[in-house]
Amino acid sequence: MADDEKRDDEGVRIECVETVGTLSLDDADFEVENNTWIVGDDDEVIVIDPAHDAEAILKAIGEREILAVICTNGYSDHVEAAIEVAEADGAPIALHPRDLRLWRMTHLETTPEIEMADGGAFEVGDARLEVLHTPGASRGSVCLYSEELGAVFTGDTLLAGRPGPVGEEHVDLARQITSIGEALLTLPMDTRVLPGHGDETTIRVESSNFDRWVAGDSTTGPATV
Repeated sequence: MADDEKRDDEGVRIECVETVGTLSLDDADFEVENNTWIVGDDDEVIVIDPAHDAEAILKAIGEREILAVICTNGYSDHVEAAIEVAEADGAPIALHPRDLRLWRMTHLETTPEIEMADGGAFEVGDARLEVLHTPGASRGSVCLYSEELGAVFTGDTLLAGRPGPVGEEHVDLARQITSIGEALLTLPMDTRVLPGHGDETTIRVESSNFDRWVAGDSTTGPATV
C-alpha cells in the first residue's frame, strides 16, 4: 500500500510501497521488509527498488507511464520485481555495472539497459534524481538525490540510525562509512533520507551518529534487516 506522499510545487510526489519477501544471501534466506519508492506526478513515474510484489507496485502506479526502473543495488530484495514492473510499460532498468554479478544471481539471462555512474541523472516531471555512487553495502550501491524534493533515496547504504546491510559483496565497512560521510552527510541538513528498509530519517539526525560509526559502533539503530 502506498503510505507516504510528498508533493512539490509542480505536483511531483514521493510514494512508498512496503512489501515483505525473502532475501537470499550467503546460502541463507531472510525475511525482509522493503520500501519501493515511486517518484512522479499524475502522468509519469520513476520506480526505485521494486521489491518482492510487482502486483502491489503496479497497482500503486496505476495508469501512469513508467519512465525507468532504478535499482540502488543488485541484491535480490531490491531487484526481484524489476523485470515485471519494467515490462508493464516497456521501461528501461538502471543498475550500476559493478552490481551486475549480484543482479544475475536473481535474473540470470537479463541485463539492465542503463549502466548508472556517479553524477548521472534521471528526470521526472520537474524533479531531477542525481546518481551518487556509494560503495559499501555492495560494490555498485548508489543513492539518488533530488534537490527539488529535498530527499535522498539511500537503498542499503544508509538506514535510520546505522549503515545498511552488509553482505558477501561488501567492499568494507570503512568504505561504506566513507561513502556516507562524503556523499550523503554533505547534503542539506533537512534532506529526507528515504532508505530501502525501515523508517525515514534526515541527514541532520544521521550526522549526529557519524562519529559513533567511525568509532566502530555501527550495529545499533531502529532499522533491522
